Amino acid sequence: EVQLVESGGGLVQPGGSLRLSCAASGFTFSSSAMKWVRQAPGKGPERVSSISADGGVTNVLDSVKGRFTISRDNAKNMLYLQMRNLQPEDTAVYFCVKEIGLNRGRGTQVTVSS
Repeated sequence: EVQLVESGGGLVQPGGSLRLSCAASGFTFSSSAMKWVRQAPGKGPERVSSISADGGVTNVLDSVKGRFTISRDNAKNMLYLQMRNLQPEDTAVYFCVKEIGLNRGRGTQVTVSS
């Protein structure tokens, strides 16, 4: 059974940083492209960033380019999202998603507010 467990969210002031983590199990993580998707209240899901199975290719949403960095540790079955200079518009629930099958975790809440 595919399991994805996100952590690392929280309340942060504008300009602050957070590092999200996703622990993966139940599938061959090192062979799976992954992505982070967020959903703000009243809005549809938005792909934030994606990464290839070997970590060699990444893509990032224009609005977070230069602020968010996706990475992975295939030895530990972990996916990460480093977020810097957070802004109120980044407030959302962030989900770790397996590209094939679109399995996702329960998400972690990120709230950016002063």
